[in-house]
Amino acid sequence: MKFSTRQDIEAPIDFVFRRASDFTGFEKQALRRGIEIERVAELDTVAPGLCWSASFAFRGKPRQIEAELGRFEEPQAYVIHSTSGGVEADLSVDFMALSRAKTRVIVGLDMRPQTLSARLMIQSLKFAKANLYKRFEARVERFGKDIQEQYNRENGIRI
Repeated sequence: MKFSTRQDIEAPIDFVFRRASDFTGFEKQALRRGIEIERVAELDTVAPGLCWSASFAFRGKPRQIEAELGRFEEPQAYVIHSTSGGVEADLSVDFMALSRAKTRVIVGLDMRPQTLSARLMIQSLKFAKANLYKRFEARVERFGKDIQEQYNRENGIRI
């Protein structure tokens, strides 16, 4: 099952990429939301091979997810490969400079079942795909607006 959306952000590509690849910040947000997360391999810099292990409760059941940064091309794109409960997923985030002060971010999520139970779960998600897509799109849009607001605040831009 695939989801994809794009968001145009009124900020330079370097700024947007730095904010969208702030994995330390994402780890802190996850911890605040009750997700136990840790880096499996401590790397000094963000580079392919950076791994995370996370555990959380979802629908009353404990869940475990393993994630690895597969591709990291600053400031054009990165891909995170993850595995959880028989489902493999790739999250790809691509950045395109539309002008010096405007960036397009394209976010894609591709989930593939690897077991029969995962196949059944993905099949049930397909019934709610329209609602899930709206939520996915809204999250990406909110994230883009947050980055744009950070850029405006840091540069004294008032709207």
